[in-house]
Amino acid sequence: MESDLVGLWTDRQDIGDSVSFARRLRDQEVSPASEVFFDDLDDGEGAGETIIALVVEDGGERLDKWLAAQLPEHSRSEVQRWIGEGLVTLGEKALKASYRPALGDEIVVRVPAPADYAVEPEPIPLEIVYEDTDLLVINKPAGMVVHPAAGNWHGTLVNAVLHHCPDLEGMGGARRPGIVHRLDKDTSGLILVAKNDRTHRALQAQFKARVVHKTYLALVYGQMTPAEGQIEAPIGRDPRQRQRMAVVTANRGRLAITRYEVLAYYGTAGNPRLALAAAGRNYTLVACHPLTGRTHQIRVHLAYVKHPIVGDAVYAGRRKPAVACPRQFLHAQRIRFHLPSTGVELELTVPLPADLQAVLDALTPA
Repeated sequence: MESDLVGLWTDRQDIGDSVSFARRLRDQEVSPASEVFFDDLDDGEGAGETIIALVVEDGGERLDKWLAAQLPEHSRSEVQRWIGEGLVTLGEKALKASYRPALGDEIVVRVPAPADYAVEPEPIPLEIVYEDTDLLVINKPAGMVVHPAAGNWHGTLVNAVLHHCPDLEGMGGARRPGIVHRLDKDTSGLILVAKNDRTHRALQAQFKARVVHKTYLALVYGQMTPAEGQIEAPIGRDPRQRQRMAVVTANRGRLAITRYEVLAYYGTAGNPRLALAAAGRNYTLVACHPLTGRTHQIRVHLAYVKHPIVGDAVYAGRRKPAVACPRQFLHAQRIRFHLPSTGVELELTVPLPADLQAVLDALTPA
């Protein structure tokens, strides 16, 4: 199948030849599940954790005093505790309270969730696409965070699932019971939830073996060519904006692979001011298949090849679509996996939600 993929973006200096590439892919498959399977993290990497990046504009004060002034909603003693626990860093180095930030320093703070927080069941409607005694497959709406985290302690998918299946509590982590993989807040579509530990482990093993196949629909800016291809580029934390992800050098990021194929081109007929030279092909609808699961992988990869997702407030820069797009145009349309109880392969598909379908309806097929 790989030979059929005629398009390939890759940084050979970073990834190396195909032998070392395959070796790295094999080696990284033994990574912890929390790093391998969570393909679109919500806000922060850890369950309930918030990451704050601050750039020093006026240095000279002790770190604990300076940081407390930047985060007035937190006490100085709380800030000092974070520093003592190594949660305040500059680059890869944990800082001491006595450190004096210099102009231009980028200080990263990992704010932990409250220790006494308990996830509560909430009667939130769920669109359940499939359910048996072992698992749920849910069509998550845009705007719903998957698990509780700072700023989103209620109204999450986990709160809703606990109301539907009270026995899930604690499985897979206190704040993400049953969650095997995640979608970020403004991505809609299919997500798996395990009902018991055996199923949770079995689904994790399928993700690790890369036998779970996911398809996302994305509308991107410009005419994407070739019509099918593969994007290989390591992804890590953006060194300039630590709350974003970016394509980085291999030693700073993790291997990331996304396959894609073009489904349709769209233009903006009737508005020549917006037409592009390529016969008005202003937008491309693509199906994306992530082979790895990095934070914001599809969004970062498409932006990297100069075709960011329409409506993506983080990675599309200042581009504005010709038609209103209420959010990032990214939808987890299809998932294929094996039922842990029987081994039978199951494939599920959900259509585009109404908000994204309306965007396509407002465009003209090219």
